[in-house]
Amino acid sequence: MSPDILQQYSIIVDFLGKTLGPDYEVVLQDLDPDHSQIVAISNGHISGRKIGSPVTDAALQMLASKAYKTNDFLHNYRGVAEDGHILRSSTMFIKDGDGRPIGMLCINFDDSRYMELHKKLFSVIHPEPFLEANPVSFQTPSPKEREIARHSGQAEAITENFSMDISALMQKIFGDATAHLETSVDRLNQHEKKEIIQKLNEKGLFQLKGAISFVARHFSCSTATIYRYLSELSN
Repeated sequence: MSPDILQQYSIIVDFLGKTLGPDYEVVLQDLDPDHSQIVAISNGHISGRKIGSPVTDAALQMLASKAYKTNDFLHNYRGVAEDGHILRSSTMFIKDGDGRPIGMLCINFDDSRYMELHKKLFSVIHPEPFLEANPVSFQTPSPKEREIARHSGQAEAITENFSMDISALMQKIFGDATAHLETSVDRLNQHEKKEIIQKLNEKGLFQLKGAISFVARHFSCSTATIYRYLSELSN
């Protein structure tokens, strides 16, 4: 990312963080392939991240699906903080003159304080048997909300997890893609490995530096084999 653009957005991060308050985490992510990472953050206590932390699994998925080509931003999708709090997350794509994504400006809202107040209020105005029979939750969008999101181009299917380092992020993505397997990954046949490679590619894993070697080690094969699988999948 251009240093001038980076500096301007870094100022915006600080401005929004102080203006919106401590319940809003504001993050600037540099998408330079050599070191995709956070370069500015305000109210990082919400996710526990800091400058130098990697991009998220959701960010990689957005890039892999090229969501930036048809959207300038995606808003109000689900994030999960390290402490389990559900966040309302939004991302704006920062593009260069050719429309390529060079950064992301993200805002994550933690409403946990308000949810506690909400529960206390409901416990005052409703009897306990009513609340047990009619639990109130704001964590899962209703079918109507999902339908609205689909027609408005929103990423309602995205769930964002916040990793502290690259290795943890790669392990999370790899674990999600292989969780259904009944045998160890190093014993898969070629077809099965290619299916996993396809899933990992769709999740954006291979946009991370070192991902080829990471997957090769898990598959007990050479990096050349992983490159070959990716080349075959792209043809």
